[in-house]
Amino acid sequence: MRIEFLGSGGATTTPRPGCHCRICDEARERGVPYARSGPSIFVHGPDLLIDTPEEINLQLNRSGIDRIAGCIYSHWHPDHTMGRRVWETRNVDLRGWPPEPRRTNIYLPEQVASDFRERLGLQEHFDFMTKQGTVQVIELRDGVALELDGVEIMPFRLAEDYVYAFLLVEDGIRVLVAPDELHGWSPDQAPVSLDDLDLAILPMGVTEFDVFTGERLIDPEHRVLNLEMTFNETLDVVRSLGARQTILAHIEEMEQLSFDDLRELERTLHRDGMNVTFAWDTMTVDVPG
Repeated sequence: MRIEFLGSGGATTTPRPGCHCRICDEARERGVPYARSGPSIFVHGPDLLIDTPEEINLQLNRSGIDRIAGCIYSHWHPDHTMGRRVWETRNVDLRGWPPEPRRTNIYLPEQVASDFRERLGLQEHFDFMTKQGTVQVIELRDGVALELDGVEIMPFRLAEDYVYAFLLVEDGIRVLVAPDELHGWSPDQAPVSLDDLDLAILPMGVTEFDVFTGERLIDPEHRVLNLEMTFNETLDVVRSLGARQTILAHIEEMEQLSFDDLRELERTLHRDGMNVTFAWDTMTVDVPG
């Protein structure tokens, strides 16, 4: 199984428009891997796309991805859905007559489908694209796996129950993909077994404390700590899962950690016995069986 990180950033990408901090200026000057676009993952084999941030057109062209068997959405948040117009630009037939558009299957887990009916005009837009013939929306009931090209994909809710993670299983290979929103979650809450994972992909979480000095960075009363999992809490999840390898993504500009900073942090974690890597845009990982 091959996993490609089309975008490793979060709700705020790097560089952030109008910002001239050290991290953003370096990203403008040096590009990838210092620059990070919105959160999206592509699973080669089943050719499954997970989420469509605003930069998805750029990401797909950059990675040379032509075939997409389907796209599954983890939740309704704008940084994961606002690139949805890709299905029009990719699939509409503007030259042929009568037009013969391509059509992409869009998989919506149960609560995601419900939220699409209420949020951001998502349902209306997908209805429009359905009439165009550029998408087919398929709703997935909780507890029912999707199978694509020999890969079983099981969506399941996290503690923030509007968001889903996905367990991917192929010929004994087991991969957990949790694109975002781990707040309040621990592996023992999962309705599926997460034992014997070859790879876990998790959001990094917010850095309440400086990762090198331990200095407090976020006031303990700040509301973000009631909404987001912290980096230290994410590491607790990493230890609990015990996956052979863990990759942390959804890395926000606000963390003020450059690619080089994160490589240094990796070395620190490795010395502590944790096989943790930080994702970057275009990073590709082959998961051994």
